[in-house]
Amino acid sequence: MADSTATVPTTDDDNGLKRSITGAQLFFYTLGDVLGSGIYVLIGLVAAAVGGAFWIAFAAGVTVAAITGAAYAELVTKYPQAAGSSLYVQKAFRNKALTFLVTVSFLSASFAASGSLAAGFASYFGQLFDGGGPPALLVSLVFVAVLVVINYIGITESVVMNMLMTFIELSGLVIVMIIGIWYIAEGNADFGTLTDISVSGNPALAVLAGVALSFFAMTGFENTANVAEETIDPYRAFPRSLIGGMIVAGVVYVLVSMAAALTVPTDKLADSEVALLEVVKQGILPFSTDLMTTIFTIIALVAITNTTLVTLVTQPRILYGMAREDVVPGVFAKVHASRRSPWVGLLFSGLVVGGLLVTGTLVTEAGGKLDLVNRLALVTVVFLLAIYALVIVTCLKLRGHDEDERAFRASTPLLVVGLVGNLAILYYAIYDDPASLYWCAGLLAVGVVLYLAEQLFGKRGTGSRTPDLDDSTATKEG
Repeated sequence: MADSTATVPTTDDDNGLKRSITGAQLFFYTLGDVLGSGIYVLIGLVAAAVGGAFWIAFAAGVTVAAITGAAYAELVTKYPQAAGSSLYVQKAFRNKALTFLVTVSFLSASFAASGSLAAGFASYFGQLFDGGGPPALLVSLVFVAVLVVINYIGITESVVMNMLMTFIELSGLVIVMIIGIWYIAEGNADFGTLTDISVSGNPALAVLAGVALSFFAMTGFENTANVAEETIDPYRAFPRSLIGGMIVAGVVYVLVSMAAALTVPTDKLADSEVALLEVVKQGILPFSTDLMTTIFTIIALVAITNTTLVTLVTQPRILYGMAREDVVPGVFAKVHASRRSPWVGLLFSGLVVGGLLVTGTLVTEAGGKLDLVNRLALVTVVFLLAIYALVIVTCLKLRGHDEDERAFRASTPLLVVGLVGNLAILYYAIYDDPASLYWCAGLLAVGVVLYLAEQLFGKRGTGSRTPDLDDSTATKEG
């Protein structure tokens, strides 16, 4: 290929997306997405899988994820364009069927993640009413609808809001760490808890089970690749923001996990839908426990909102890109005349996520044993681990192609370790919950239906003639 493939200007061009995201914004975009996606929602499930030493699962998970992030950083700086993993796989294998599968898998993972987070949001929201309040399904659906509206307003506004909420969610995690430090300073901590793998069976498999769950908390970094074409100077911004954000998130995860393990009995964490809130409820700090519980609950709600906001930024843009390539119906490439946001894709995304929530509720009410947060988290992990493994293979395969001296280069031995790690976690996630494959198949079916609809009823070339997102000239016309 020509070297021009990897050349991207640092300013807007006439046809591309608007470059408005700075390196600092991208860092907090990554950090906020990773931090909010799991530590507030799944920490109890990880504790149940491993025991008091569940911090090990988070440490192992973030290590594998960070290595995968290095592969993304190399590929993004070689091809700083929107589309992320789909673009890289297409360049490496030139196989449209494989590229389509990767694209739909990533989209499906994003849908499942949004559903899991929305269900987690409802659990925390209920704490404001002492476990009562509106029905959880209603809370989840309204939550998704509000975020669809926010994303409709525009990408820049969404990223700025993401930054503000990141600072708020960090404050919640700082509170947990302070509680842990306070507890240790009082001499009450039993550090033996941090080495306790109190589950039956093989300890290594217990940790692997925890890693499979905790890996959901590491997802989100791949969303940044989808805004590459909207980032100022991506060659410098991406490696620093992507890997730096993940390392900071990983350190925070480990410290917060240790604080939770030291201050709350493991079985209590395992049985709680709002496990991180249990740390605050211990009343260790010399403040009103009720007041601290309310404040922390609000912080948790903001944290989950932050992550879900980012996932909802990604979904319509994937559909937009697929429509531009005539892969799905051209209606998904429609852009609002003044807001320049892909409103049809946003509406469709909200409906799919809502459908997952309704389906999970119906299954539960019919007597099915289903933890919706857990199930949708595992569905997300299954999709993403398969994509991550393929991205690492793609990164290695594209070595020697489209090289650019400005591009970041990941360590080859580390990439091999990352590949093995992703595949091992993927295998255990499926082994531990094979029913998650049915949900995976259902989400893939949505993508296949859209593809068939375009092939049977679509008009060739219509997508390529649609306006670009955030195009200034088009905005004036609106």
